[in-house]
Amino acid sequence: MLIIDTHAHIYSPDERKYPPIEKPLRVPGGKGSLEDLRQESAEHGVRGVCLIQTSTFYRFDNRYVCDSALSAKPWAAGVCTLDPDDPHSPGLLKHYVQKFGIRGIRSIPAKDGRLDHPGVRALWKAALESDIVVNVLIGREKAPELARLLGQFSRLPVVLDHCLNLKAGPEMSQTLDAVLRLARFRNLHAKLTFLATGSLSGYPCDDLHGPCLKIVQAYGAERCVWGSDFPLELWAPRLTYAEHLRIFQRDLPLPEEDRKKILGETARRLWFRSASF
Repeated sequence: MLIIDTHAHIYSPDERKYPPIEKPLRVPGGKGSLEDLRQESAEHGVRGVCLIQTSTFYRFDNRYVCDSALSAKPWAAGVCTLDPDDPHSPGLLKHYVQKFGIRGIRSIPAKDGRLDHPGVRALWKAALESDIVVNVLIGREKAPELARLLGQFSRLPVVLDHCLNLKAGPEMSQTLDAVLRLARFRNLHAKLTFLATGSLSGYPCDDLHGPCLKIVQAYGAERCVWGSDFPLELWAPRLTYAEHLRIFQRDLPLPEEDRKKILGETARRLWFRSASF
């Protein structure tokens, strides 16, 4: 079965070449490089990985993710993050695509808090023209703005990172309802990484199995993807890489065809169309 990890953050050990921001969020134990990710993913049969710009370490400095995506082709697909308030960002995105083979951009709200913002729209337009994917990172309160953008960029493939940060707890049902309402937009895909980040129980994260299955049913497995949340020591310390993968390989009661789509086939269509695996 093809396995593609659609959500991994990487951290260079060379902080002189790739300097972090002031007060960066560091990985416990110091691991998290591209080489660490290669080893971890290879041990578990993962054939491709999406490298998500680590904004909590580099903010809008995308040099490490760009250099890594270029050096690790076709195994890696880079996803950058750019400042929607910077008018140069759309041109920079196109440059990243052409020079480094970047395959996606992580979209965030502008400084004034708006997702439905001219700077965000300009980046989405550049992504559409560059034939790449938009990953959107927002909470439940931004869902109406996302809906407006999805309706107006209906030909642009968009991925909902962490499904509005769905978590077990008192607000779970409201967040889940918002995720399910967005399923009506056929260009939106659900990234099912929230089991690791939002569970209160640890492996096998069964407090979020029900919501996950509802999302798969609403979106269809052809619009759902798995991602590891690497390095889990920082982003999902209750789980190991192997445990997170095992939830989708074995623990969730999914039809085998759905597992294939969620674990690899949907991701290949979105980020790895030219890859031979």
